Amino acid sequence: MEITLITIGRTSIPYIVEGIEEYRTRLRRYTPYEIVTLPDIRNARKLTHEQQKEAEGKQILEAVGKSDFVFLLDERGRQYKSTDFATLLQKKMSSGLKRLVFVVGGPYGFSKEVYDRADALFSLSLMTFNHEMVRLFFTEQVYRAMTILRGEPYHHE
Repeated sequence: MEITLITIGRTSIPYIVEGIEEYRTRLRRYTPYEIVTLPDIRNARKLTHEQQKEAEGKQILEAVGKSDFVFLLDERGRQYKSTDFATLLQKKMSSGLKRLVFVVGGPYGFSKEVYDRADALFSLSLMTFNHEMVRLFFTEQVYRAMTILRGEPYHHE
């Protein structure tokens, strides 16, 4: 099963880029992991928040396949302990699913159409993080989940 993280806009903070690449490299031993970076919306400052969400939503929906299981990273989503997240990934891998997609929206969230397409909502925390940091935190958590599933000593409880 491939795990894909879809994001809006590129990651530009160098230490975050380095961190993401570190965990992507580590993940290669466990599962295919891809980050799909959709371009920022042009002239976004001239758009209302709703118009920006709609434009981003169209891009997101084009990047998602019909058979993909889609989680939106959303503040109202379910929160998981790292071990529970590992169990969730294991269940999805065992189900025969080809691609599991997690989506980080733009600064104003998701359009109604994207919410309608989503299979579930996922929250990293009750706190708000900048979108670039979410990419790093999420990628690290996928790596952590894989080490938990393999019984490796990365995660401590």
